[in-house]
Amino acid sequence: MANVRGCNLPDDLLYDVDNHIWYREVGDGTVKLGMTAVATAMAGLLVAFTPKKAGRSVEAGKSCATVESGKWVGPAKAAFQASVVAVNDEVSDKPALANEDPYGAGWFVILKPADWAAAKGALTPGAQVAPKYEAKMAADNFAGCA
Repeated sequence: MANVRGCNLPDDLLYDVDNHIWYREVGDGTVKLGMTAVATAMAGLLVAFTPKKAGRSVEAGKSCATVESGKWVGPAKAAFQASVVAVNDEVSDKPALANEDPYGAGWFVILKPADWAAAKGALTPGAQVAPKYEAKMAADNFAGCA
């Protein structure tokens, strides 16, 4: 597992570094999406999570959920066109779960990509993500995860 400035970045995930989003292949043609530990540390304690409903479509680069903390409100953007298959109701009920366990219980939505092969090629594999995240954190003047 990569660790950049105290932030864990598991090797088994794919990353959209610019948007601080991770993806995990579920194995049935769908992928789980969540915010990275870097994102949750930057945002602070999450207080609201509003996902798109299952069955809704998401355009590439558009929001599949809105996330809110005490100091930030913003979108969780999907890197590719997809449809929402499932939402994590536990995070809807307790948004801080994404802070506590960003790569496990704190996932946001499960998506069915329109073209996963093309989408996957645009994401960064976990084993290669550390240099990109180091550069992103330096550019954003983010010291790291506490």
